[in-house]
Amino acid sequence: MSVRSLTSALGAACSAFALLLAVPGSASAATGQFRYTYTTAEGYEAVGFLNNPTSGTCINLTAPGSTPGTASRAPQNRTDATATVFLNADCEGDTYYTLHPGAGASDRLLPRSVVFS
Repeated sequence: MSVRSLTSALGAACSAFALLLAVPGSASAATGQFRYTYTTAEGYEAVGFLNNPTSGTCINLTAPGSTPGTASRAPQNRTDATATVFLNADCEGDTYYTLHPGAGASDRLLPRSVVFS
């Protein structure tokens, strides 16, 4: 094999590898369920949940039937991914807490959004 054909083959292999790295993969998801408690507008306690939530995407914890802007409480991370819960909507602000897989928090933690890694 000549040096020129070896260089061409090596260049083609490097280009194919670079293309493979550049193509985005499918979105990954945490496997399991993320739960949180909230109070409905009528004053009833209810449980909200996210099944197999998408990783890397901020999810606002809106609770059906609750007063808009109301925080949820007592998050339970029953997924296989780390959940970072924020006290503000849209995963904004400097106050956040990390819940490892299988971990939960007390009623005192009042998250409004979550992102999974």
